[in-house]
Amino acid sequence: MNEYYMKIAIKQANKALKYNEVPVGAIVVKNNKIISKAYNKREKSNDSTKHAEMIAISKACKKIKNWRLDECTLYVTMEPCMMCSGAIEQSRIKKIVYGVKNENYGYSDNLKNIEIISKVCEEECKKLVQTFFKKRR
Repeated sequence: MNEYYMKIAIKQANKALKYNEVPVGAIVVKNNKIISKAYNKREKSNDSTKHAEMIAISKACKKIKNWRLDECTLYVTMEPCMMCSGAIEQSRIKKIVYGVKNENYGYSDNLKNIEIISKVCEEECKKLVQTFFKKRR
């Protein structure tokens, strides 16, 4: 099931890539149902908080009309940063599944009471990021 949902997050990351954003995609799943999808929109919005995880969390809260996402899982193509990790903790998400480690800004090792599954579709997620940064250099 993790790979199935990660493939959907990867589709979101590909949208970010298309818009010259760092290719990160995220989805929130509750009771085996996708309740939100998002991708990075930092460049488009000129807003440093518009990470895929932040947008996905916000959309999920709006959809279920509750800030508590305690029965939800976040699937994200790259390990969350400190800002996103804080939002994940605050929203009470209990499980994170991510694709590739964020070598520069990853923060998931510091999370408490959250199940973390890493390296799901890792090669595909890594390739997206490498493709993006090769084009930028």
